[in-house]
Amino acid sequence: MNPTTNMRMRALRITATLACLLLAGLCAAPHAQGTTRWRGRTFEVGTPVVPAGVLRDAGLPYGPDPSQRLDVYRPAQARQAPVLVMVHGGGWMYGDRAAASVVDAKIDHWVRERGFVFVSVGYRLVPQVGVLQQAEDIARALALVQAQAATWGADPRQVVLMGHSAGAHLVALLSAAPELARAQGVLPWRATVALDSAALDTVALMQRRHLPLYDRAFGSDPALWAQISPTARLAPGGPPMLLVCSAPRRDDACGQSQRFAQAFRAVGGSAEVLPLQLGHGQINAELGMAGGYTAAVDRFIDRHRAATGGS
Repeated sequence: MNPTTNMRMRALRITATLACLLLAGLCAAPHAQGTTRWRGRTFEVGTPVVPAGVLRDAGLPYGPDPSQRLDVYRPAQARQAPVLVMVHGGGWMYGDRAAASVVDAKIDHWVRERGFVFVSVGYRLVPQVGVLQQAEDIARALALVQAQAATWGADPRQVVLMGHSAGAHLVALLSAAPELARAQGVLPWRATVALDSAALDTVALMQRRHLPLYDRAFGSDPALWAQISPTARLAPGGPPMLLVCSAPRRDDACGQSQRFAQAFRAVGGSAEVLPLQLGHGQINAELGMAGGYTAAVDRFIDRHRAATGGS
């Protein structure tokens, strides 16, 4: 990589980090350990806590690029376990599949307490690839999960897809346009949980005042905006969706979620919206902790597992 390209990539990652922090997200440097500080606040990075009785298979490849890796957390005695696949956020340009806010509480709740297999997915980042290629990465990872689930003691028919922030946009895109997933060999999955995306209608977002972060991620081509917009790509056949949103956000994340849910239902899908009085980062970090929020997500997952014969 030449020095100019290297400097450009560093500048983009710094910008994405600051944007995530401004949104109260807990973004992490790839593969870092420990903590980082910004404006007097401390953020954990890349330090998953693996409870006793939980096994971790780290860095499993689903493609040739070093970023195309996933980590599997599973009960030691898993048998026919359901699977929760998590896609981290970070402004499409940053983020870490092993960040504490991405995995810790979720492993403790879904793996240790509930016996799920939990998979955290890494993917290639902008500017190395575009957002559409990132969605293809997630689909490739999902296909590998379905193919390998039985070797982890999991049931490939019991897969739920989840993502936060940029990851929420990517899982919403795959759910709105299931042909993108099918092209990578993915079979239908049970349900999708999108944690606080404000980019569900990418075309409308880019046509109004917005953070520079979105220009760097989505570019200036309206045709591309439509290609990567969950709303513009809506087609029948997508899985049931739960759209969690931060009510205090100033960019109308909950309004977007409501409009997207209505459009999703209009093409025959099932979609619910869960507004919360939590910040953007809290919606990620607190999921899995005891309380009404986690219980509501559990009810959604269990209902759609049960609806198709899950145990």
